[in-house]
Amino acid sequence: MNFKIFFHYISYLQYPLMLIGLYFALKPYLQGMEQLKQNPNLIFQSLNTVLIFIGLSVSFSSLQDTSKTQNKVSEKIWQDPVKGKIMIFLISFMILFFLIFGLIGYYILDIGILKDLSIGLIILGLGMFGLLKAAIEMFENHRIDKKTEIKNA
Repeated sequence: MNFKIFFHYISYLQYPLMLIGLYFALKPYLQGMEQLKQNPNLIFQSLNTVLIFIGLSVSFSSLQDTSKTQNKVSEKIWQDPVKGKIMIFLISFMILFFLIFGLIGYYILDIGILKDLSIGLIILGLGMFGLLKAAIEMFENHRIDKKTEIKNA
């Protein structure tokens, strides 16, 4: 059994998880405006659930085969040393942002929107650690300057 292919196929679970997240994004609006008027925090509670499912989805997406790119845009980014480093920096910054605000909301605030979104932000940040690892691997696998160094050696 080839574990690389097995986990690549498991990574496709990201799509049903995204659809579940989409359902929770639309759920407050599907329940009707009367319910939203009675409980305005329903949107933020639902958004927290959306963030949880997006975080899970991102976690599963990091199981994909990093020796292949999914589209031309990602291929152009991971081949270019500058663009690849910028993307890795942006992903790292996003992880830090989500974790800091999630932890502030969870441990420091007693009430408010950030408190409602804190668990989702933490899970999204943790899920993005796997994405960061996959991004670093893709950057190492597809860099043009590294490929020319190997050919010249």
